[in-house]
Amino acid sequence: MFLEVGETVLYVEKQKGEILGVVIVESGWGSILPTVILAGMLNSGPAARSGKLSVGDQIMSINDTSLVGLPLATCQGIIKGLKNHVKVKLSIVSCPPVTTVLIKRPDLKFQLGFSVQNGIICSLMRGGIAERGGVRVGHRIIEINGQSVVAMAHEKIVQTLSVSVGEINMKTMPAVMFRLLTGQETPVYI
Repeated sequence: MFLEVGETVLYVEKQKGEILGVVIVESGWGSILPTVILAGMLNSGPAARSGKLSVGDQIMSINDTSLVGLPLATCQGIIKGLKNHVKVKLSIVSCPPVTTVLIKRPDLKFQLGFSVQNGIICSLMRGGIAERGGVRVGHRIIEINGQSVVAMAHEKIVQTLSVSVGEINMKTMPAVMFRLLTGQETPVYI
């Protein structure tokens, strides 16, 4: 198996029959490598006890089975299938849970190339300036040009984006991860 730049291999030890104790979410359409992201860890679970994993880490493979490009349900099934293992080999890329994107919009005549609904990016124009800047479908916009938009009304977010030109800096994170971290969704540990 070949490692990508920035990829780390680590081992998590656990008891036979014990779950790994993680919550995973999809990285989002438009990710350079579509895989799953660690969105949470059970405080007393093996993943957290290892001290080697962080929320936001991309999981590239488990026990030499690549998760890249696989549907979320398949990845969850692979992790659930580890229940009788006592040592789990993970290949990860450490990433912060928040993604910083930079959209370069020279003039208002250029479309941003994505749509947003209640702060969540719901579509992305292929090859557009937003895709080139790192925008991902399914991500929640957290900040625009240094200003938090977490509690901002949808109309205000759209207005802010529609008049922005030059370099537009945004911070985003997978919407499911945002809901988990803010207590809007109950985590399901596997």
